[in-house]
Amino acid sequence: MQEKLNRLKEILGVVADLNGAAALLDWDQQTYMPPGGVNNRGYQMATLESMAHSKFVSDEVGTLLEELKPYGESLDPESDDACLIEVTQREYQKSVKVPNAYVAEWSRVTTLAHGAWEEARKNDDFAHFQPHLEKIVELRRQYADFFKPYDHVYDPLLDDFEPGMTTAEVQEIFTSMRPKQVELIKAIAEQPQVDDSFLHLHYEEEGQWEFGETAITKYGYDWNHGRQDKAAHPFTTNFGLGDVRITTRVDENFLNTALFGTLHEAGHAIYEQGVAGELDRTPLGKGASLAIHESQSRMYENLLGRSYDFWVHFYPQLQERFKTQLGNVDLDAFYQGINKVEPSLIRVEADEATYNLHIMLRLELEIALMEGKLAVSDLPSAWNDRMKDYLGVIPPNDTEGVLQDVHWSAGILGYFPTYALGNLVSNQLWEKINQDIPGLSAQIQAGNFTELLAWLWENVHRHGAKFKPQHLVKKVVGTSISPEPYLKYLNEKFGAIYGL
Repeated sequence: MQEKLNRLKEILGVVADLNGAAALLDWDQQTYMPPGGVNNRGYQMATLESMAHSKFVSDEVGTLLEELKPYGESLDPESDDACLIEVTQREYQKSVKVPNAYVAEWSRVTTLAHGAWEEARKNDDFAHFQPHLEKIVELRRQYADFFKPYDHVYDPLLDDFEPGMTTAEVQEIFTSMRPKQVELIKAIAEQPQVDDSFLHLHYEEEGQWEFGETAITKYGYDWNHGRQDKAAHPFTTNFGLGDVRITTRVDENFLNTALFGTLHEAGHAIYEQGVAGELDRTPLGKGASLAIHESQSRMYENLLGRSYDFWVHFYPQLQERFKTQLGNVDLDAFYQGINKVEPSLIRVEADEATYNLHIMLRLELEIALMEGKLAVSDLPSAWNDRMKDYLGVIPPNDTEGVLQDVHWSAGILGYFPTYALGNLVSNQLWEKINQDIPGLSAQIQAGNFTELLAWLWENVHRHGAKFKPQHLVKKVVGTSISPEPYLKYLNEKFGAIYGL
C-alpha cells in the first residue's frame, strides 16, 4: 500500500505545482501585469487550471483512492496519511463531477472579468462589468447543477469554501445574530460619538507601509517566505508553503485602510506559513476552510490590532512616525477612534459592530442571484436598497457600492459568509487562548507574540486542511461554531468605549 500511497502523493504534487503556477499568474495579474495582457493571461490560466483538473480527476487517481480507502480506515484517523486519503477522496468526488471544458471556460471568463472589474471600479461604470458578471452567475448555476440533488442551489458554492456547511445553517446563525447586533448598534447611536478626525488627515504612504511591515514582522510574518505588494483589493496567496504573499492598498488620507488591511492579510499568511511542511504539495497543505482562515485574519486585525494592549506597545512608534497628525492624540483617544462604530460604505473598513451586516447583505444578494430572483442588471439598485435598510447609508456611486469587492470578478460566490463565521471562530479561539495563556495581555503590551503564535501553530496552523472546520473548532475549544463569545465580546468592548 505504501507504493500506491507514494504514487498518489506524486500525482498530487504535480497538481499542486500546476495550481501554484496558476496562482503566480493570478498574483501577477493583480499586481504588476499591464492591462493589455489580460487576454493572453486568460488563456494561460485556462491551460494550467484545466491541466491540473485533468490530472486530478484521472482514472488513475480514482483507482488509487479506491484501493487506498481500506488502508486509510485502518490508520489513526488523525494521522497525516489517513486524513490525506479522506480529504483527497472528498475533493476527488466533487471535482470528477465537473467537466474539464467547464474548468477551462471558467478560468478564462474570470480572468477577463477581473480586468473588466478593475476598469469598471476605476471609472464607476457597472455596465462595463455587468456582462462579465452575468456570465459568471450563469456558470455558477451550471456548476451547482453538477451536484444535484441539493437542498439549495447555493449549497455547492458554500461547500467549496466551508466543507460540510449548508445555506440553511448559515442563515440560521445569521438570523439569530442580526437582531442582537442591530440592538447594540442602536444603543451605541444614542451615545455621544467618539472623535476619529485624526485618522482622516494626510499620512504619507511610505510611513504607513513601513509601520505595517514593522507590526506584522512582530506578529511573526516570515519575510524569507513572503513579500508584500500593492493591489486594488488586498489579498493573500501562496505558491506553496515556502512562498506566501500578501498585498495591501494605501489611502494617504485615511490611516485605517492600509493599517488594518495589512494586519488582516498577515493573519491569513501566518496561518499558511504555519502549515506543517510535510503537508506541502498535497490537498492538506492549506487552511481547513475559509471560516478558519478568516478567524485568523480577523483575530490579527481586530482582537489584536484593534485592542488596547496592542497599542500600548505600538502607539508610541506610530506617533513618532506621524508626529504632526498624532502628536497631540493620546492613547485612549486613539484607541477609541480606531474603534469608532458608525455605519459605513466600505466593508473592509467597517467597524467590528457593523461588519457582519455587510456580510449578511452580500449573502442575501448572492442567494437571490443564484435563485434567479435578482437580475445582475438590478444588482446596483438592490445593493443600495439593502445598504439603506441595513446600515442607513446609500453609496454615492457604484465604486463605493456594488463594485467595491473583488470577489465576484473572480467568481467567488459562496465566500462572503465565511468572513462572519470567521468572526465567531476567532472569538471562540480567543477565549480558549486567554485561558491557556493567562499572561497574554502583558505579553501583547510588550510586543511579544511568541507564545500566542506557538499556541496557534500547535492547535490550528500545523494541521492545515486535515480536519473539517466544525471538527477542528470542537477539537480546540470543545464546542462547534457558536455566536455567543462573539456577541459577548462586542457588548463588553463597545459597552466600555461608549459607556453603555
